[in-house]
Amino acid sequence: MGERRKQNASRGEHKKISDGAKEQAGQWGRAWEVDWFSLGGVIFLLMFAPFIVYYFVMSCDQYQCALTGPVLDLYTGKTQLSDIWSKTPLITWKAVYIYAAWVSLQVFLYLLLPDICHKFIPGYVGGVQEGARTPAGILNKYQINGLQAWIITHILWFANAYYFHWFSPTIIIDNWIPLLWCTNLLGYSVSTFAMIKAYWFPTNVKDCKFTGNFLYDYMMGIEFNPRIGKWFDFKLFFNGRPGIVGWTLINLSYAAKQQELYGQITNSMILVNILQAIYVVDFFWNEAWYLKTIDICHDHFGWYLGWGDCVWLPFLYTLQGLYLVYNPVQLPTTTAVGVLLLGLIGYYIFRMTNHQKDLFSKKPKYIECSYTSADGKRHYSKLMTSGFWGVARHFNYTGDLMGSLSYCLACGFDHLLPYFYLIYMTILLVHRCIRDEHRCSSKYGKDWKLYIDAVPYRLLPGVF
Repeated sequence: MGERRKQNASRGEHKKISDGAKEQAGQWGRAWEVDWFSLGGVIFLLMFAPFIVYYFVMSCDQYQCALTGPVLDLYTGKTQLSDIWSKTPLITWKAVYIYAAWVSLQVFLYLLLPDICHKFIPGYVGGVQEGARTPAGILNKYQINGLQAWIITHILWFANAYYFHWFSPTIIIDNWIPLLWCTNLLGYSVSTFAMIKAYWFPTNVKDCKFTGNFLYDYMMGIEFNPRIGKWFDFKLFFNGRPGIVGWTLINLSYAAKQQELYGQITNSMILVNILQAIYVVDFFWNEAWYLKTIDICHDHFGWYLGWGDCVWLPFLYTLQGLYLVYNPVQLPTTTAVGVLLLGLIGYYIFRMTNHQKDLFSKKPKYIECSYTSADGKRHYSKLMTSGFWGVARHFNYTGDLMGSLSYCLACGFDHLLPYFYLIYMTILLVHRCIRDEHRCSSKYGKDWKLYIDAVPYRLLPGVF
C-alpha cells in the first residue's frame, strides 16, 4: 500500500506539471488538453470503428463483398438487422483455442527467443537496440527479433501445409468471423489493462499524460511505453506481433481457400500475396529503424493502438485477399505486370526515402536544428533537403500510397471494398503529415520554417 501511495503521489505531481513544462512536452505524443472536435472524433471511433470492421467482413460473408448490399436490403425491407445478425457466426471454442495458441506463440517468439538472425544475415540489424529518447529523456532498450519470429512462424506454417497436416491451410478464413470476436476480446482487454496500469503501476510516471477526459485517455493512451518486466514492451509487441506477422499468413489462407473453391490461385491473388509480403518483410527487416518512427516515438499506448493492432489491422489491411476469395479476378498479363511494377516502384520510393534519412555519412544537404525535451535538456537534429527528401517532405508516404494503390488495382474495378485500404491509408497518411508537421513546428520553431521554404511540398510536388 505504501508503494501504491508513492505511485499515486507521483502521478498527482505529474498531473500538476507547470504550463511551461507542458509547452515543452507538447511537441511529444498526443494532447494534454482535449477540444470538442478531438473528443467528437474519439467518440465516433469508439462507437463505430468496431462496427465498420464487422460491416466489411459481414458484407463479404453474406453479400459477396458488395458494400451497398446490406444497406439496400435494409432500405427496401428485403431483410432485417436481426436476419443479418442471425447469419453471422458467433465466437466458438475452436476460434478461442486457435487465437490463444497464436498469441501465445508470438509472445514466446518475442520474449523468450533472443534474436540470432543478426549474427549471420548480412546487413540485418537485430538483437538489443536503443529506441528514441522519450518525453522524459529516457532511452529504452528493445529486443528486436521480429524477422526471426516471422521466419519461424512461416517455416511452421509451410511445414504443416506440406508435411505434418495438423490443420488445414484454410483454417484462418474458415474461422474468420469467430476470430473477429476473439481479436476484439484481446483488443479491449489489453486497452483496458493499459488504462488501469497507467493509473496504478505505470512503467515510468514521467512518461504519462493525463487529460482528465476518460474517453480520450482510454483511446489515445496515457502511458508512453507500458512494459511488463524488462523486455515486454506493449507498443512494440502489438504494433508488430501478432497482427503484422499474421498478415502474410492470412493472405496465404485466402490463397489456399481460392485453390479449394476454384481449383486454382489467380494471378491477382498471387500479386496481393507478393506485394504485401514485401511490405511485411520490409517492416521486420527494418524493425530497429521502426523504433525511430512516429508510432514508437510519439504515440501513447491506448485503445487506438491496442484494439487497432489486434482488430483493425488484420481484418481491414487484408481486405484485398478476402475480396478475391469471393470474387476471383484473373488479370490480363500486361495489367498484372503493370500492377506489379507500380507496387515495386512504390516500394522502392518508400524504402529509399527512408534509407536516405540514415545515410548521413555521405554528407547530404540538411538544415541543422535543435529542440528541448521535457527534462529541460537541449538536443540537436537535422532535417534533410537532399535526395527524395528534397522532392517532398513526406515522399516516403507517397511511395507507401503507390504500394497501397497496387494492392487495390489487383482486384479490378467491380467493387469499392478492396479500395477501402487506399482511401484509409490516404486519410491516415495525410493526417499523419499534418500531425507530424504540427509537432515539428512546435519542436523546431524557426528551423522548421526554413525547411518548409527549402522543401515546399508534402506528398506530390506541384500538387500537395
